[in-house]
Amino acid sequence: MSQSIKIKNALISVYYKDGLEPLVRLLAKQGVQLFSTGGTEQFIKDLNLPVTAVEDLTGYPSILGGRVKTLHPKVFGGILNRRALSSDQEQITQYEIPEIDLVIVDLYPFEETLKAGGTEEEIIEKIDIGGISLIRAAAKNFNDVVILASKDDYSTLQEQLENQDGETTLAQRKAYAKKAFHTSSNYDTAIFNYFNTEEPLNVFKQSISKAQVLRYGENPHQQGVFYGDLDAMFTKLNGKELSYNNLVDVDAAVALIDEFEAPTFAILKHTNACGVASRTNLLDAWNVALACDPVSAFGGVLIANREIDLATATEINKLFFEVLIAPSYQAEAVELFRAKKNRVILQRNDVELSQKQFKTLLNGVIEQDKDLVIEGPDQMTTVTEKAPTAQELIDLHFANKIVKHTKSNTIVFVKNDQLLSSGVGQTSRVDALKQAIVKAEAFNFDLKGSVMASDAFFPFPDCVEIAAEAGIAAVLQPGGSIKDADSINMANEKGIAMVTTGVRHFKH
Repeated sequence: MSQSIKIKNALISVYYKDGLEPLVRLLAKQGVQLFSTGGTEQFIKDLNLPVTAVEDLTGYPSILGGRVKTLHPKVFGGILNRRALSSDQEQITQYEIPEIDLVIVDLYPFEETLKAGGTEEEIIEKIDIGGISLIRAAAKNFNDVVILASKDDYSTLQEQLENQDGETTLAQRKAYAKKAFHTSSNYDTAIFNYFNTEEPLNVFKQSISKAQVLRYGENPHQQGVFYGDLDAMFTKLNGKELSYNNLVDVDAAVALIDEFEAPTFAILKHTNACGVASRTNLLDAWNVALACDPVSAFGGVLIANREIDLATATEINKLFFEVLIAPSYQAEAVELFRAKKNRVILQRNDVELSQKQFKTLLNGVIEQDKDLVIEGPDQMTTVTEKAPTAQELIDLHFANKIVKHTKSNTIVFVKNDQLLSSGVGQTSRVDALKQAIVKAEAFNFDLKGSVMASDAFFPFPDCVEIAAEAGIAAVLQPGGSIKDADSINMANEKGIAMVTTGVRHFKH
């Protein structure tokens, strides 16, 4: 098996020409014969470099509107022939097939056309046939052929050819093949997922091209990688690289803040909200949100749905925090935050998020639709003799949004568009309720006149009774227990209102 091979002939056919010129000039300088098609052929001619049209090699023109250009034995034979196999060499000599040692090819922009909202005809025409075949053929024959399927590798190959007198090693060719098979598999996954929308096949296929190695995973002894395009999602204005735990919290923060339309600030710790408030201006929203639980807010993840001005930034700056997220910032606010180099300041960009979520589980993967529904006053059914007031309905809606994004079992107390306290992640609903009451008392919140929301029904009346004694005026729950009547009767006995939504928001 040969180790180093000198490039004699190269096939170049790319959709995007940027960054190609220096490599092409080097190949021509090193005496490599260039074969090309269409726009790439003209690109090379415009550089005043010699190039042979693929149709002159094959004896066939580009046909069917460009659908067939390179699909010919003189092209694929040149790529796939095994240099060490005498029978292959006899045949390429017999049929006058040149050995092609380098293939530079990219693919029609299928995903870009899809994202741009192209018509079905436009999308289908961007399914590459010749390009994907060239990539697979050259990568398969990496023993003898170099395959470049990405412009990101142009400069790397150029440096190798300059340093190695036009030769490549087997290890280098195999590395390029690995990248090429990633390119082809990612491309095919995107095409499959486009077709797999109507009457979908129950198969799991995901392919994400970008990745960021994290400092570590959930704990220092665990490795971690984020697969996705963080640069598209956020513009980082300050701070260190996001950690695994940062990313988990940031994901929870983004999901929560998107529930609110009024100026809102949320503070999260370990994916649960420890402060949420909506006000007419962001500074007030910050101050009220922080008052919910200033102890837990220390070292938390902060998120707002309005621009951070200098006045708000000045107040935020008094707290130690890990990450701050907002759609925009005043320049003076950014300068203030930059005084501490490790604090992560993220400007959120307008990026469409997936409506699916999945994670590894046991020996497979579990996938589901994201929980994208939330019940407002119109979806609340009063089941008690006493009905909630208009403000209580608003607060129940506010509380329901927080419940949806809080670990089960959870109880949430809200009054006047402010989270007062919550009990999160408890093994019993009574424990969650008691935890919420204790936290409210710890920060001097009077629960009288506040509302309570639960992520699940009450199979026993005890929670309603405890809540009523704490001063709760109205309760929201999904309903659906065979013992709903017990809780409803308790609410009637205590003179508080109860509504059901018919929708459960568990979060494990």
